[in-house]
Amino acid sequence: MRLLIVEDERRLAVSLAKGLMAEGFAVDVVHDGREGLHRAQEGTYDLVVLDIMLPGMNGYRVCGALRAAGCEVPILMLTAKDGEYDEAEGLDTGADDYLTKPFSYVVLLARVRALLRRRGQGASPVVRVGDLVVDRGARRVERDGCEAALTAKEFSVLEQLVVRPGEIVSKAEILEHVWDFAYEGDPNIVEVYVSALRRKLGAGVIETVRGAGYRLVGRA
Repeated sequence: MRLLIVEDERRLAVSLAKGLMAEGFAVDVVHDGREGLHRAQEGTYDLVVLDIMLPGMNGYRVCGALRAAGCEVPILMLTAKDGEYDEAEGLDTGADDYLTKPFSYVVLLARVRALLRRRGQGASPVVRVGDLVVDRGARRVERDGCEAALTAKEFSVLEQLVVRPGEIVSKAEILEHVWDFAYEGDPNIVEVYVSALRRKLGAGVIETVRGAGYRLVGRA
């Protein structure tokens, strides 16, 4: 899952990004409302964490512009303001949820996960592909009834394949959703994580399609 944080308090933004990346999310951070709007419109994000009091363009206007353009990405608004009017205004512009500063990181993480689940509601968080069982809500993986201990990043790579079982997922698509926008390292890092998944899950789960990407096949 790839998230965008639009927050002008740099220490808070960096702290949130580090925490969310430790949970396996790819996170991009910008500190200006106009840049946040541009990035949200141009990028492929699963959720936007959006502060209200921003330079350039405030969060209300950013959120309203995104909704007016037909962008349906879930938006969690943050603000130092308090009061029913501010919350109502944020929700009226199209935000999906609202969190007042100061807040607990644990609460923010729970809100983020709830919004992501809501976006995919109707689909079970538990995906079965052959003898592989992936619980996206609990972030647990089992094969042949045995749990496989995955790191946050390994789970995120596997998740990109799990949501499209049998389809080819390119290396670029995995990089885009699992690593952040600023990643400039070796794209072969994806191969490293796929190799780690194969060691932990065993043979016959992830197939390499030469020149195209990877495909989750599992076995019955």
